[in-house]
Amino acid sequence: MTGPRVGVLALQGDFREHLAVLTGLGADAVPVRRERELDQVAGLVIPGGESTVMDKLSRTFGLAAPLRERIDAGMPVYGTCAGLIMLADRITDGLGDQRTIGGLDVTVRRNAFGNQNDSFEADLDVTGLDGPVHAVFIRAPVVEQVGPAAEAIATVPDGRVVAVRQGGLLGTSFHPEITGETRFHRMLLDLL
Repeated sequence: MTGPRVGVLALQGDFREHLAVLTGLGADAVPVRRERELDQVAGLVIPGGESTVMDKLSRTFGLAAPLRERIDAGMPVYGTCAGLIMLADRITDGLGDQRTIGGLDVTVRRNAFGNQNDSFEADLDVTGLDGPVHAVFIRAPVVEQVGPAAEAIATVPDGRVVAVRQGGLLGTSFHPEITGETRFHRMLLDLL
């Protein structure tokens, strides 16, 4: 028996790693590049990558508006790194005409921890999870403001918010898909 059909936005970024994690958890994981593919999934992961490129491609491929409609209709979505940026209602330092899909009542800052050379790892306590999460931050965003509809569920030691949740939406600044951490993907699957 196959689990729920879950999409991974496969326009750019590390979508293959998310597909592997979801498949390993028993989901019917499929890449999503077109609206017709989006229509066939019960939930979605928006991976890390380059948020400005992901934004442009989502508009070029006609996915931005349908994705927002599905989010507004209650489809569960998990965004990592650039995916968190894409889910944010507000971005403080977007480039040019950069837009987000929105849905999460947060304000994010791109590359808040620095460039590629400033990547780091940290163990985090996450609300709702037993035991620490070993998190990898690569050119990671930070949540600068959490609105009343959203909830901060993890911070780095200096207090900056790096994981948020709002109903069926989940966002992390870090990349659990590259460390073997599956609990965030499991959270998504539990919402389906």
